[in-house]
Amino acid sequence: MATDGSANSGLDLTMTAMLSGLVDSYRQMPMAMNRYVTVILVPSAVFFLVSVGAAMLLDLPLMIRGPIPLLGLLAVGSAVFYPKILLSQRKKELNNQFHLVVTHMTVLATTNIDRMEVFRRLAEQDEYGEMAAEVGRVVELVDTWNQSLDDACRRRAKEVPSDAVSDFFDRLGYTLGAGQALDDYLLSEQEQIIQNYKTVYQGTLDNLEVMKDLYLSMILSMTFALVFAVVLPVLTGTNPTMTVSAVITLYVFVQSGFYLAIRSMAPHDPVWYHPTDKPSPVDEKLQKATVAGTGLSVLLLVFSLLGIVGVSPVGLNDVVFFVDPLPLPMYAAIPITPLLIPGIVIRQEEQKIKARDGEFPSFIRALGATEGAKQSTTSTVLESLRKKDFGPLTDDVDNLYKRLNMRIETTEAWRHFTAECRSYLIQTFSEMYLIGREMGGSPKLLGELISENMNEVLQLRQSRSQATTTLIGLLYGITAASTFAFFIGLQVVNILASMSLDLQTGSSDFDVGTLINTEVYNIPLIEFLLIVIIMFGAMLSALMVRTVDGGHKANTFVHFVALTWIGAITGALTKWLVSQFLAI
Repeated sequence: MATDGSANSGLDLTMTAMLSGLVDSYRQMPMAMNRYVTVILVPSAVFFLVSVGAAMLLDLPLMIRGPIPLLGLLAVGSAVFYPKILLSQRKKELNNQFHLVVTHMTVLATTNIDRMEVFRRLAEQDEYGEMAAEVGRVVELVDTWNQSLDDACRRRAKEVPSDAVSDFFDRLGYTLGAGQALDDYLLSEQEQIIQNYKTVYQGTLDNLEVMKDLYLSMILSMTFALVFAVVLPVLTGTNPTMTVSAVITLYVFVQSGFYLAIRSMAPHDPVWYHPTDKPSPVDEKLQKATVAGTGLSVLLLVFSLLGIVGVSPVGLNDVVFFVDPLPLPMYAAIPITPLLIPGIVIRQEEQKIKARDGEFPSFIRALGATEGAKQSTTSTVLESLRKKDFGPLTDDVDNLYKRLNMRIETTEAWRHFTAECRSYLIQTFSEMYLIGREMGGSPKLLGELISENMNEVLQLRQSRSQATTTLIGLLYGITAASTFAFFIGLQVVNILASMSLDLQTGSSDFDVGTLINTEVYNIPLIEFLLIVIIMFGAMLSALMVRTVDGGHKANTFVHFVALTWIGAITGALTKWLVSQFLAI
């Protein structure tokens, strides 16, 4: 009885905490709570009641009426928990930008500007998103409501949904109230701040590991369901196209839900920097590769469609002359293969960006140390540094020196440098160094601070790369296994159909159709549906990889083509093997 009481007590505490968190999310919404209830909650509840009434009153089969209340329930659930989802998104955005904002704040604090000016400048940095908005709220409390900076920080610490940001604001407010300088506090707290960021970042990667296990179990379950939907109508005589379509629809919802969940969990740490006003030779190369890949893909798609419908005498069978007849899955894989052209080009450029990221900490540390020792300008220091080997970053450093030596404005020269590097981290930390130097900061201190922080981010990226590698292996394995299962079921049905036809023509005394219902099957249509779900799974799997790894959007093409080919080859080989083993 004591055990039951403690379990009930624990459950009560969990429910209380959940309700308290939900109420708090309503309180922190941008919209007033009474307005949200009137505009959102009440109409969703009315819609739910209408859906229940429709399910009870409409004269339709139960299979059609049954899901109607579920739609209303989904609307109510979405309306009730939307503020909680919104608050969770805010927390994620704050955690994603927290480390960069604090590093930027430290750089500004070490210069010769007032501490309130540090906050004002950070609030103007739109690229920091929700974190910049939170700093802006601190500034508003000071400038508009005449509160002290320490009181404003402590007040916002009670409102922010992120524990890391709340703890930082709380300690910052206490320290400033005690009279410690902002730069002293931030420099002494660097290690603690980095550890907080690493904990949050690693926590998101751990959550992704859990999601991978859930995804594996759910996709295997859906695979079994789809195989049963293909095979069972042989015995039941139901319409297999309807059952397969229903399971495929559920399959699509499950995969889409996992993709959205992974997208919401993955840390925001992009590899690429996309300047709008500074063109780069990389842009032209990517544009040409994209046009070439897309054009060839469209051309092969036209060949494929015309060959299938028999309108044109030239089809994929004529292009791929060494395989006759061409398996149906190949009609899906071959037309998208040219998308590898932009995918491979972008992948190569991305590897160069990552290599530049690896060299930048040593470059910025050397630049800051040499500038501080020689007490000279950046262009003078770069004259010697450009002769050193910084790997893929060497040419960019040389171009930066040439622009500064040509008396191009310093800010513009650095902006061209970051545009050519195309790296999000290099752009962010270069901007910090540039602003710090313009405001009189110590170059040696700036170089060491930026180098140390960037090295920590690069170490976290290595963990992220390992998580991406395991995800890729999982997705490739699931694609091959599920396709194998799909086509085994399809080919077994296909063989049973030919067997029943032979038995019916050979004996008039026994009706095989009473045991094996193969006449309800449209094998080409079901095979087409299976190919569609394989391609859809390949697309979402490629998007998952891109989301976890933080690379360029077009990097999706490589995995999309590879996964589609794995599905096509596995499907074609499975059909051939089953035919060889079960052929009579």
